[in-house]
Amino acid sequence: MKSSAILVLTLCAIAPVQAAESAAERGKRIVYEALKALGGDAFLHMNDRVETGRAYSFYREEINGLSHARIYTRYLTPSPGQVEVRERENFGLKEDSAMLLTENGGWEITFRGARPLDDKRFDNYKISTLRILRQRLNEPELSFYSQGTDMFESHPVEIVDITDKDTNTVTVYFDARTKFPVRQTFRRRNEEFHDFDNEVTIFALYRDAGGGVMWPCNIRRERNGEKVYEMFADKVEVNQDLKDNLFSLPGDVKVLPKEK
Repeated sequence: MKSSAILVLTLCAIAPVQAAESAAERGKRIVYEALKALGGDAFLHMNDRVETGRAYSFYREEINGLSHARIYTRYLTPSPGQVEVRERENFGLKEDSAMLLTENGGWEITFRGARPLDDKRFDNYKISTLRILRQRLNEPELSFYSQGTDMFESHPVEIVDITDKDTNTVTVYFDARTKFPVRQTFRRRNEEFHDFDNEVTIFALYRDAGGGVMWPCNIRRERNGEKVYEMFADKVEVNQDLKDNLFSLPGDVKVLPKEK
């Protein structure tokens, strides 16, 4: 009973709110405080990003693959409802295998050639990409709603629901002290089993990636309570003037049949 009272008092102390502030106003304030902490205009106007480190994939909580990874990301002009980034994930010390993801499709690239991703995998990528808040802040009819305070991994957090015009909602947990996003969740329909998948992304270990932009060096993704991916970045750099050919298939690459 005593510990519960201390918790309530602590949460009240770290999140004072004026009586006149509505849940929508508070939610918007928290989001824009996070934006400022992440670098403000410098964060919003990143052209590209390079992350170097170790990537792990998991199947049923067991490591299914691990590799040295270098992830190249380029941001496109925001367009509501559209994929707005291009990404190339190179694996191995020689970066001799890769995953290429664009607004038009995705491919796995090896010495055998480039194999298009199956529709389900590419749809998963598009759905995840469309949940990136950085690209969507200026969308019309985007709404914010504060769910109040809680604790996450022993840290007090502010929880905000962010909903778009199609009523898709992403719930984001913001560290009450640093203002950084530390957890993001959303639910999407599973057409195969006619139920819902719960997607969770955890962000940790924020560092300056250049020009005042803060970026998490540890990113973990979970689906329905099971870990599916984790990235530990040793180095993150922004605005590296990445070229177009990095995000396109070479003209002489052999295009293999799509996965079934």
